[in-house]
Amino acid sequence: MRKRERENPCAICGHYHKFEEGEVCTICGHRLQGANEKSAHAPSALPTEILVDFLYVGSYDNASRAELLKIQGITRILNTVPKCQNLYKNSFTYHCLKEEQTLPFNEAVDFIEQCRNDQVRVLVHCMSGQSRSPAIVIAYLMRCKGWRLAESYQWVKERRPTINLTPAVLKQLQDYEMEVFGMNASPTPVFTTSTGLAFGFGFPNNTQAAVSPPTFCQLSSNPHLNLGATNFPSSGGFTFSATRQDGNPLDSMTATTMDNSMDST
Repeated sequence: MRKRERENPCAICGHYHKFEEGEVCTICGHRLQGANEKSAHAPSALPTEILVDFLYVGSYDNASRAELLKIQGITRILNTVPKCQNLYKNSFTYHCLKEEQTLPFNEAVDFIEQCRNDQVRVLVHCMSGQSRSPAIVIAYLMRCKGWRLAESYQWVKERRPTINLTPAVLKQLQDYEMEVFGMNASPTPVFTTSTGLAFGFGFPNNTQAAVSPPTFCQLSSNPHLNLGATNFPSSGGFTFSATRQDGNPLDSMTATTMDNSMDST
């Protein structure tokens, strides 16, 4: 190995390999991506940091890179897939969930919270890092941060855009939200779109009563003022009347007397 390589270890994994040329590290498997390979959603050798210096989420591939986990200071691993082996029992403290169909949220959240109390960093992983492990992290945010499902999901999604909750896992999260916030809490509406999940925020649905339109003041029926079915809003600035309100009051009295005289003839 050349002297330059000995003096310049990889900035990511800390090992000596030709990272600038894209060479794969023989110790941890890290490889620097080329410019044409980089993508906002490209898989990373490093797990995603959800809460600073504490909570990480990733895939089984991330959990299998012991050297990278040590560089990030991770010492405990929550394995959400029973079929995934715990590879480094001598280096990390593992907790493996036994359920395959139903995620035991409370058990997982208790383990993560114990890690926080012990001031250690923990990785939550599943096979691909897209559904089960993000769901556990979302459940933790709901119970320990007091965030609703939509808020927790958005927080994780912004940091790990590749998450893709299955319908079954999403339903479990909705039920857990009701468990955490009480059955009286309104469930957050969830919609599936082409770009992922979308959450409703209190908009009225079709089952809610329609809002009544404002009621306007209607004119009294008068055959001499037949204006059709149009309703006018009441206004203090106008008075509809058959006689003028200004001028000399004697003129009004004279006109009335003349009308009575003509009627009597």
